[in-house]
Amino acid sequence: MNADDVRVPRAQAGSSPQHLLTTVLGEYLDSSDADLPSAAVIAILREFGISESSARTALSRLVKRGLIATRRKGRSPVYHLTPQAIAKHRSRMRHFLNFGSHPTPWTGEWVLASFSVPNAGQASRHALRRSLTALGFVGLYDSVWIRPGSDASPAREALHALLHHVEGARWSVLHARFDEEAGPHGPASAYDLTSLASAYSIFVEQYAELRAAARNGEVDPARALVARTSAMDSWRKFADVDPDLPPHLLPQPWPRQEARETFLDVHTTLGSLAQARLVEVATPHWPDAASWITHFQASGDLSRPEPTGGKHGSGPLAG
Repeated sequence: MNADDVRVPRAQAGSSPQHLLTTVLGEYLDSSDADLPSAAVIAILREFGISESSARTALSRLVKRGLIATRRKGRSPVYHLTPQAIAKHRSRMRHFLNFGSHPTPWTGEWVLASFSVPNAGQASRHALRRSLTALGFVGLYDSVWIRPGSDASPAREALHALLHHVEGARWSVLHARFDEEAGPHGPASAYDLTSLASAYSIFVEQYAELRAAARNGEVDPARALVARTSAMDSWRKFADVDPDLPPHLLPQPWPRQEARETFLDVHTTLGSLAQARLVEVATPHWPDAASWITHFQASGDLSRPEPTGGKHGSGPLAG
């Protein structure tokens, strides 16, 4: 199994116990050697209002997904992140913490995927649309989907995997340039940029008070843990849905930079407090908690966000 085989739960409206546990483990553990008792997991999720039964269900589901494994230690099993999950978490944390840090170099290239599927293949058509959406594509027209950039291989693989068995299905993947890229019928018109801009502005407003309180040292560790996790949960959705279009295709002013600064302020300022709270609630059930619990922080080197704190931290991430 490699890192891409680990099925990390996708972001969703609200935070299910499973999704919340994934976020917390990704933020605060960075070693597959840490033996995590179930009682510690239950105590941690209780901080977020999650019941014991829901916490146990979340653990069980993450084991089935390959994110967590169990091993025997004494009479009771303990849980640990798999090496594949650690690799996946590091990659995702790098993506989330670096997202929006600088404009993506723009060459004017787009990948275009076009397909025709007979009525008998309706289920495959729906599955393909979901797959293309997950790959960052958007529908320009009914069966013409685009995404910025030049890497066409993921689209080719998705089209072949989902349509090769559908009789009468046809598809093409090609590279394209738009003569009127910034015009009303250009590629940017396929995106709901107005709603995305509004979501960024709402994020800034939602976390403004917390940002100020964090700067002034007015946030206690218990609030820091919940608030920092909430901020990451909200920000990671932007990193997954924002098409990262070049500036000349975006409405101005574009609020992403202010949202990024808000997120990083909250995330960085509250990191040590949140880590301290996790250690506090986990230690009664996990005496070694302080040796393993860490937290990620944005680094001056944009390719290397780092886990910090804890005695067994793995050090800076490989770029």
